[in-house]
Amino acid sequence: MRALVYFPSIPRYLLARALGKRYPVGALPLRLAELPEPDPPPGFVRARVRMAGICGSDLALLYGKNSPRLSPFFSFPAVLGHEILAEYGGVRVAVNPLLACADRGLEPCPACRRGEEGLCQNVAEGALAPGMLGYHKELPGGWGEYVWARPERLVEVPSAVPDARAVLAEPLAVVLRGIRRAFPRGFPEAVLVVGAGTIGLLAVRLLRELGFSGRLDVVARRPIQAELARALGASGVYRRAAEALADVGARRYRPLLGAPVFRGGYPAVIEAAGTARSLDEAAWGAAEGGTVLLLGAAGEVRHDFSPHWFSELTWVGSYTYSPKDFADAVAMLPALSGLERLVGGAYPLFAWPDAIRAAVSRRAVKVVFAPAEEAVPVGRPAPVPA
Repeated sequence: MRALVYFPSIPRYLLARALGKRYPVGALPLRLAELPEPDPPPGFVRARVRMAGICGSDLALLYGKNSPRLSPFFSFPAVLGHEILAEYGGVRVAVNPLLACADRGLEPCPACRRGEEGLCQNVAEGALAPGMLGYHKELPGGWGEYVWARPERLVEVPSAVPDARAVLAEPLAVVLRGIRRAFPRGFPEAVLVVGAGTIGLLAVRLLRELGFSGRLDVVARRPIQAELARALGASGVYRRAAEALADVGARRYRPLLGAPVFRGGYPAVIEAAGTARSLDEAAWGAAEGGTVLLLGAAGEVRHDFSPHWFSELTWVGSYTYSPKDFADAVAMLPALSGLERLVGGAYPLFAWPDAIRAAVSRRAVKVVFAPAEEAVPVGRPAPVPA
């Protein structure tokens, strides 16, 4: 089968880490290859990939922004891609990419017994190599023509949902899980979302769908992000968190060194970018005793922890999801009209350099691969199926 494979290289990782977006796409450790089909464990089935998203965590891996200390929990070389829309048994399915105890042939750990497979203690144990689909050397992710998973990991997508919305099921489950963890007893009167990429915009739309009617402000750097944030339910859109904080009456102070700091900000902040700047804005943007939901998958960044203890903040980290979160996210897709606008085009695998450039440059909020597509000229994304 044809697939786009990531080959780890410490020298390239370090060089990409130093150069950032200046690192040449052609030098990334990716290669389009013909691979033999894997020999999956008993009970796994093959599904044909329709679409697979390029996630911010994929770009972090390629450009050296993720933490090497997580390396024991993934395995390479691997076919990347964990945001997967596929076909199985004649129907479209969203693929839950987790490989927890049940997938690994192990007795359930305490987390899996609670139904919290996203917190599985055995992600690097059992007969399978460490990792999940998209970060696994034995089972390919969605940047290939096929994936293998247990049928329990395949959740049927309602027929009325367009592909460009259905491919967002996995990140939607991430956001749903995070919101449930951060606000178990109901929503505050106001929320600030820092970052308007896929995760931030999904948070805006999902909060409104879940009944949040309060003030919902968004920090968005780019015009397309600002436009989508407004369309999906934002109350206000700002280029900088300081502007949003001024509008809610937070008091601004100038320290001896460094950026301004604030008191009296938002009761809740969703950090959805995972950068040093967004983490700082989220920390100082939260009111005293407030909650910060960390969805941005920050890797190794330098961060001032002063506001954490100075304002007695509650930080909630959220990584993946439970099977229920994933199934609930898929079930919500018919009601979440407008999400398909996040997807800017579907690239065939052979045009992967153009797809990566589009994702890095933020020409579209979400860039996806269509592994079966071969008729699109290099440099032009395929039309996204309605």
